[in-house]
Amino acid sequence: MQAAVHTSNSTARNWRIALILTSLVCAPALFADDPPPDLVRKAAARETATAQAESNYTYRQTVTVEEFDDHGVVSGNYHEVRDIIFSPKHERTEQFAGKPYDGLRRIKMTDEDFRDIREIQPFLLTSELAFLYESKFRGEETMEGVDCWVLSIRPRQILDGQRLFDGMLWIDKKDFSIIRSEGQAVPQVLTLKSENLFPHFTTIRRKIDGDFWFPVTTYADDKLPFRTGPQRIRLIIRYSEYKKFGADSKIIFEK
Repeated sequence: MQAAVHTSNSTARNWRIALILTSLVCAPALFADDPPPDLVRKAAARETATAQAESNYTYRQTVTVEEFDDHGVVSGNYHEVRDIIFSPKHERTEQFAGKPYDGLRRIKMTDEDFRDIREIQPFLLTSELAFLYESKFRGEETMEGVDCWVLSIRPRQILDGQRLFDGMLWIDKKDFSIIRSEGQAVPQVLTLKSENLFPHFTTIRRKIDGDFWFPVTTYADDKLPFRTGPQRIRLIIRYSEYKKFGADSKIIFEK
């Protein structure tokens, strides 16, 4: 987004106490699960299957961007609703459900913002993309009742024109599905004349039809550090009305 023009008896006793304390400190590690050595590969394989499954679904993507003034009051907003559907030739396509509304005054949406909305916020770490990233294991955590491995990833390098993800992933221990991601689209685009900055966001997934985890909500509430001063923005993306495309599906195109 751009701004308009974040050994004695006592010694023996002490030794025994030290041994007990050491055992207590080390105890959690004895019961912790070690991550599989091929965690990234298995997660990427599962993400590839998720992407293949998602490609057979239609859904609606609702985007709302709000900007705030210096008093914390919403001063403008952008809103669009877009349906991801299949054409009569069974080709994946998109169409607006109504005309987008742009009432932003302090910032403006850029091509990179719209690309991130399509590709980075609903991020899928498929096998095709996994080689672009380096990863680091961060431990384990229960997220919304699901036991997860926590992994941080960042781009190995960013070539001109690329948009990539830098952040954290929560991976279901049972089937290696990614159920949550937190991070940022990179790179920030800075020149002497312009600044194109992007917020930190969280994307939450839910199981659809009892199997694969698809994005359902992305949200961000961040202050973008423009040279003219910090600008608070709020982004909400909702992915809804997932429906598996089949022979009985009927697509009606609006005029």
